[in-house]
Amino acid sequence: MPDTDQTLDARGLNCPLPILRTRKALNALTVGQTLQVIATDPGAVKDISAFCDQTGNDLVSSQQSGDEHIFVIRKS
Repeated sequence: MPDTDQTLDARGLNCPLPILRTRKALNALTVGQTLQVIATDPGAVKDISAFCDQTGNDLVSSQQSGDEHIFVIRKS
C-alpha cells in the first residue's frame, strides 16, 4: 500500500455515507495529494470507482483485506 496524505475510516458506514465522506475529505486536499479510504460496505467497490470516473480523480489502487475494502485516490 502506497503512503497516503490522509486516511478516511468509513468502516461500518453504508451507502451513501462512504462516498459523501470521501468527497468531503478530497475537498480538503490539494491536487496531487492522496486519500486512503477504508470501507466495509460491499457497494463501495463500485461506488468509489464510479465516483472517481465522474469527478476525474485517479483511483490509484483498490484491494480487499478480509471484509475491508481499501482504496487510494489521488486528487486531480
